Amino acid sequence: MNNIILIGMPGCGKSTIGVVLAKNLGFRFIDSDLLIQEREHRLLHEIITQDGLEAFNQIENQVNASIETTSSIIATGGSVIYGQEAMQHLKEIGTIIYLRLPENLLEERLGDLNQRGVSIKAGQTLHSLYKERIPLYEKYADITIDEENKNLEETLQSIVDSLELNSEDTE
Repeated sequence: MNNIILIGMPGCGKSTIGVVLAKNLGFRFIDSDLLIQEREHRLLHEIITQDGLEAFNQIENQVNASIETTSSIIATGGSVIYGQEAMQHLKEIGTIIYLRLPENLLEERLGDLNQRGVSIKAGQTLHSLYKERIPLYEKYADITIDEENKNLEETLQSIVDSLELNSEDTE
């Protein structure tokens, strides 16, 4: 089976869900934000602060466009959708799943956006960021999973059902 790539807003659970999904399917787990930090030897928010948003987005695009793997769950950063090369590459190597969470629930989950290393323009609000990104997530998604009113297990089951993996032996 191919890779499964998780996209969505910061705080929607890509990394948390990705780890559990990888364990359940016997896949490898890759967090592209950690790949960026390893390559740059800095935290995401340090890259943004020191190099600027545009440079960060270029680095993110390069790192995601260079991921070569099979049978992996890849949790991407929320801004991966700004990188056309990255998204084209990810589509070629797997199924892209958009984890959709309503804005009000995201607001509850997120703390300081700058400390999280969120790719957000100066003066931009979570609301405007959400409005800007939703059409891009929808554009690139092969599957959309609505997480509203779902716990982790229910979200995982929705993903498995959507991938029609429940009929396969994943052990």
